[in-house]
Amino acid sequence: MNKVTRRTVIASATLAPVAAIRSAAQPTALSPAQLSLLEAIVDRLIPADDLGPGAKECGAANFIDRSLTTEKASFIEGLAAVDAQAQTKFSRAFVELSAADREAVLESSPRPFFNRVRQLTIEGTFSDPSYGGNRGYMGWDLIRYPGPRMAVKPEDQKLRDAAKPVRTSGAHGH
Repeated sequence: MNKVTRRTVIASATLAPVAAIRSAAQPTALSPAQLSLLEAIVDRLIPADDLGPGAKECGAANFIDRSLTTEKASFIEGLAAVDAQAQTKFSRAFVELSAADREAVLESSPRPFFNRVRQLTIEGTFSDPSYGGNRGYMGWDLIRYPGPRMAVKPEDQKLRDAAKPVRTSGAHGH
């Protein structure tokens, strides 16, 4: 697996399509243990650092959980395979591993599953919060996206000026 940096993930996020629209009230597909495992995985894909929150803090795992429908069984199998690989390599559950050991497990995980988790992690970190991710607008604040606008005055369209967020809560100053 190529070394994925925070910068490359965030840069590619602007091109990521938003997953199928789901109701905010949709029941969860994953068990608490599976959700915990998924949080550990998304935390390795977009970790928090001195620039701001990571995918876990932004609620990407919650977004992924809500977006699972027809792929639920194969996704759960992929989570189980990651945990089994951690047990085989390190005799511990994935959520108990160090960051370096988690990286080693993810590097040897099946590419289709890894790619799907990576895509959903990006979408969950930067999607509209109503779909379960981007908790408190942290993902948008991280990339300085002000939020959707229905009408914008000409003075708000100047590219040289920082965009003013539409919302008034959840700003983190990143």
